Amino acid sequence: MMITPDLAELRAKAAFICDMDGVLYHGNHLLPGAAEFVDWLKAAGKRFLFLTNSSERSPRELRQKLARLGLDVSEEHFYTSALATAAFISSQQPDSSVYVIGEAGVVNALYDAGIAMNDVNPDYVVIGETRSYSFEKLERAIRLVLSGAKLIGTNPDLTGPTEHGIVPACGALMAPVELATGCKAYFIGKPNPLIMRHALKQLGCRREETAIIGDRMDTDIIAGVESEIETVLVLTGVSQPADLPRFAYRPRHILRGIGDVPPSM
Repeated sequence: MMITPDLAELRAKAAFICDMDGVLYHGNHLLPGAAEFVDWLKAAGKRFLFLTNSSERSPRELRQKLARLGLDVSEEHFYTSALATAAFISSQQPDSSVYVIGEAGVVNALYDAGIAMNDVNPDYVVIGETRSYSFEKLERAIRLVLSGAKLIGTNPDLTGPTEHGIVPACGALMAPVELATGCKAYFIGKPNPLIMRHALKQLGCRREETAIIGDRMDTDIIAGVESEIETVLVLTGVSQPADLPRFAYRPRHILRGIGDVPPSM
């Protein structure tokens, strides 16, 4: 059931910030309506940015992934929590060094920002999504934080959707380090206003002209609410109607999936 029937106001927006996991795809499975949504964005002349809290892949890899799924989207339409994390650390402490638990997306973003890798005495410990999480890496991260390294998470997501179901995400991987050290991580991704300001700046649009589409109440929707951007929750990912009473805020629109955004042909 599409809960929001009148979408004229939404469709009139000049720009769209759109999540990816749980909105466009689950793992390597394209979700219904994703191709129609991208085609509509292009045909209608909308400005758009795919903004993902995942730090695993670079914009180039994300472009290639969508291409494998049948979507043609150029690199300038992607922005990730890895890029936002690198920009934040570079602005806070240029020429700093980091110890990273994460995949190539965050490592390459940090290198490109002039930040060096350091597993002895880094300025920061950075944790993102990874499938190579190990007790050895966890133990080293804890020692480095206790020795004075500042703790950064690429995003606060506890879980993420895949075609096989829910999997642990950055917030869950961060928890053992926070508990063992007593230090609270600073998370860069949604709903941090920093990444939302980056997104609006990249789009070249004002918040009043923009809508954000996502599948999570605790990241996508709260990010839009706090940034005063019109919010759209799609029910193809993490948050479901039964979850809504747990939150003190609501999305402006609730849709079955991304394919409900374009007008019917």
